[in-house]
Amino acid sequence: MELRSLMDPHYKLVIFDLDGTLIDSKLDLAHAVNATRTHMALGPLSHELIYSYVGNGAPVLIRRALGNEASQADVDAALEYFLSYYREHKLDYTVLYPGVRQSLDELRDAGVRMAVLTNKPFRISREILDGLGVGPHFFQVYGGNSFEQKKPDPVGIHALLVESGISALEAMMVGDSGVDIQTARNAGIAAVGCSWGFQPESLLIDTPDYLIENMTELAGIVRSPSTVRLDAII
Repeated sequence: MELRSLMDPHYKLVIFDLDGTLIDSKLDLAHAVNATRTHMALGPLSHELIYSYVGNGAPVLIRRALGNEASQADVDAALEYFLSYYREHKLDYTVLYPGVRQSLDELRDAGVRMAVLTNKPFRISREILDGLGVGPHFFQVYGGNSFEQKKPDPVGIHALLVESGISALEAMMVGDSGVDIQTARNAGIAAVGCSWGFQPESLLIDTPDYLIENMTELAGIVRSPSTVRLDAII
């Protein structure tokens, strides 16, 4: 794609989810959860089950991983261990999804502002983005501990709209789960679903405005959304 085709994009702010959208962090998260269960004298869970728990932040992930019978004290202790372990192993296997780096470069060169809004803790999120070499693409990164409320509360999107000076009509949220679609809806911005993420089946319930099968398709929507229809790609 020639860069001039994005010189006057329809969408001027693109807000990305992190896990399951920009980065494939499944294996590192699964290993960290099972290490935590071992620490708590529990047996391992299947990776697929752990993946289904991701998306609402580390406290919810650990609560789900321990089960409803776990006390709050156990959850707190497990969460502390999980965060410590994950910080040390966050980039053992985590990589960018195919097409992500190319798409971020295209959007940056076209003057599109980009941010990350994730329920993952802020510091770990920023370290992962920097470690994978894409941190400078984003003018802001907000994590699950950046505000009192997490996604799907729209507080993070509202803050990004104010900081960027861009209207809701010119902004979109890109994510792999129903939580991301709900967050976009709650903020009144466009929603783009990613078919490759942790919980793509949830997109069938919380239908996005657009659905992409590779991040390289995003530039076309940003440039000319009227030419891309959801019913043409699902």
